[in-house]
Amino acid sequence: MNRIIPIFVVALLTWAGSCLAVTLPDINIGVTEAATPQEVSTGLQILFLLTILSVAPAILLMTTAFTRIVIVLGFIRQAMGTQNTPPNQVIIGLSLFLTFFIMSPTINKINSTALQPYIQEKITQQMALEQAVAVMREFMFSQVQEGELQLFIDITKEEQPADAEDVSTMILIPAFMLSELKQAFQMGFMLYVPFLVIDMLVASVLMSMGMMMLPPIIISLPFKLLLFVLVDGWQLVVGSLMKSFA
Repeated sequence: MNRIIPIFVVALLTWAGSCLAVTLPDINIGVTEAATPQEVSTGLQILFLLTILSVAPAILLMTTAFTRIVIVLGFIRQAMGTQNTPPNQVIIGLSLFLTFFIMSPTINKINSTALQPYIQEKITQQMALEQAVAVMREFMFSQVQEGELQLFIDITKEEQPADAEDVSTMILIPAFMLSELKQAFQMGFMLYVPFLVIDMLVASVLMSMGMMMLPPIIISLPFKLLLFVLVDGWQLVVGSLMKSFA
């Protein structure tokens, strides 16, 4: 009897496996010699897609509002002295969502003028790419400063452009990055001032009381948090960031 039960269980499992047999697809990835121009084109498109995916974070940093937002939020955390609060995940997540919010008109325009016509086969891939780049250039030109543009024009020793169309994208992107860094540090300085005043006042009070061994940041941190909460600091900061891109 003891031998019959294991045999019965094995038979039952075998029958269930045959009834519930699931075929898995076979995936083969390899490099073979291309025989036709179409195969070469397909391979190049796959390589280009993989390259785009690998540099997607860099594209996000270089051509959108993400740089300014994440730097300003980082300055807030340092100015308050809360160290890892809010954590990096929260700052990056908030920066991403604010970036999507700011870039939504640009993204919608790219979708309507480049992506959807290409999906509907109304324009070619090259035309879709040119339309998308033109929309992104329009956004970057709305934020870039003339001094940064002139800096890279002088470095490359190119002719003075007559209008925005004559400015190369390879010049526009680094100039836009420098403009974003400059704007972010200016906003960060303005955010630092009120917290710095609180630190100085607390340090002066502690020194006058002879409590020089007590770190001022321990006493000033609650006051800085109270100030930030009373003035609704997150709303002011986020509102200022949104308005800076208007």
